[in-house]
Amino acid sequence: MSRNVSVSSRRRFLVGAVGVVGGGGLGVLGLPGAAVAATAATGTVYIASDSTAQTYNSRYYPQAGWGQKLSSFLSSNITVANHAIGGRSSRSFIEQGRLAAIHQVIRAGDYLFTQFGHNDATVSNPERYTSPADYKEYLRNDYIRATRARGATPVVVTPVSRRSYNASTGKFNVSFPAYVDAAKAVAREEGAPLVDLSAASRVYLDGVGIEGSKGIFLWLAAGQYPNFPNGVQDNTHFQERGAVEMARLVSRAVAGLGLPISGEVVPGVR
Repeated sequence: MSRNVSVSSRRRFLVGAVGVVGGGGLGVLGLPGAAVAATAATGTVYIASDSTAQTYNSRYYPQAGWGQKLSSFLSSNITVANHAIGGRSSRSFIEQGRLAAIHQVIRAGDYLFTQFGHNDATVSNPERYTSPADYKEYLRNDYIRATRARGATPVVVTPVSRRSYNASTGKFNVSFPAYVDAAKAVAREEGAPLVDLSAASRVYLDGVGIEGSKGIFLWLAAGQYPNFPNGVQDNTHFQERGAVEMARLVSRAVAGLGLPISGEVVPGVR
């Protein structure tokens, strides 16, 4: 099946499920150093993402996602509604009606932060896999344009880095580069605000180093935490400290976007 046929058939499903509007006015591409709106913003930040941003209950402690910690870096004027859920790609999040649920309640003045890529890249899992080309079009039509049609502001977030590094240089690799490039390209083409969490997280991880990054990701010794009695070595998900630091990076980037919400990032993070 060709990509065009595949996307076309999926689009018919999505129009019915999500009410996609093909158009949508262009916003202002958020750039570091842009002027921050002077008036206070109010509204809700909705997060559409995967397990790296998910909110975990106490049975998973100390595992946490960056979306779970984002509200700590925003003023009380902003509510965070974290719809991130593990194992979802940009496509399956739509096909399961999860984006439709957000679009039913999102309002003018609200924001949709979208970060996918980890599960889109799982070629071995047809329920999740989404080619970079299809991923780009889902971001464009369903996450950006359809959100704007509801009066809200879409913010594209590039996929956060995994604990993947070059042992010779000690530097961290770009995780899911094709999806990072696609996210940046569609944000540029649509004039959508972009949080380049891929780059920011990689710079941060380079700073803490290969060994130090174990305290960011879910690397736990046996007996260290009751929820992980046998320990774990997970190079994708975060423990609480890592989730906090990734949320800090997201909020710091938001502060530079020149959006109304930019002024709601707490002092000291900007």
